[in-house]
Amino acid sequence: MQQSGHSRRQVQQIISYWLHHPPAVTGPLAHIRSIVLDGTYIENRHHGAMVCIDGVSNDIVAGAYDIKEGSRAMFEFLLGLKERGMSPNSATIDGLPSVFRCLKLLWPSIIIQRCLVHVQRQGLMWCRRTPKRRDAKALRAIFLRVMSLDTEEERDKFLYDVHAWEDRYGVRLASVPERGWVMSDLKRARSMLLKALPNMFHYLDDLTIPKSTNGIEGYFSRMKGLYRQHRGLSDAHRSAYFHWHFLLSQHRSSNTK
Repeated sequence: MQQSGHSRRQVQQIISYWLHHPPAVTGPLAHIRSIVLDGTYIENRHHGAMVCIDGVSNDIVAGAYDIKEGSRAMFEFLLGLKERGMSPNSATIDGLPSVFRCLKLLWPSIIIQRCLVHVQRQGLMWCRRTPKRRDAKALRAIFLRVMSLDTEEERDKFLYDVHAWEDRYGVRLASVPERGWVMSDLKRARSMLLKALPNMFHYLDDLTIPKSTNGIEGYFSRMKGLYRQHRGLSDAHRSAYFHWHFLLSQHRSSNTK
C-alpha cells in the first residue's frame, strides 16, 4: 500500500472492482501449430483448470478455471480456441480418451502425441517398484526406456522388444483370470502400452511436437504457489482471479520475446 500511495480501503476497492470485471480474452491464434494440453486439480479435486500452451515456444495460449478433462466445459474451451482461428497440426496430451475425442472432433486431421512421461509413470506404477513376476520385471524394463528414445533406430528396437514381450508373456497374460491387484495392474500396464504405441513417436517425425506435457507441469506449480496467497476467495472471485492469472501469463509470455 505504501508503494501504491493508496489507503488499505482504496486498495481493497480496486481489487474488488477488477475481480468483478474479469477480462474478455481475444486475439487470433491461427499461428499456433503445435499445442500441449493438460489439466490439474486445484482444490482437493473439487475444482480444476485446463491450460493450453504453444508446443514450440512454451508460451501460454489460453487457460480456463473450474473445468475438468473430458467435460462439456472442456469441449467448449477448445471450441473457443478454434473460433479464434487455432488449427493445430498436433496436440500432446496425457492420453485421456475424452480429450482425444474432443480434439479429433474439432480438428479431424490433428496428430495426437501421447505424453511419454505419463506413459512411463503409469506403467512403472502398475508394474511395481520391485516386481517378483518375470513378466512384470520384463515389462518394467521396457517402461524404463520410454523417455530415452531419441532416434528411429531406438524406436524400432523398442517396438521389437515390446512385440517380443507380447508374444512371450502378453497373449497368455490376457487369457489369465484376474486374481488380486498385482495381476489386475499388470494387465492394465499391458493394455495401456499397447493402446499408446500408435501415438507415442510422432515427435521423431516432427521436431516441433513435444514428447511430454512437462512444459505445463512447471506452469501449474507456479500457478498453485501464487494461488495459495489468495485462498479464501468466493467462488465468483476465484473464477475472476484465474481469468486474470491466465491473461497476465499470456502478456508476460509475449513481453519476454
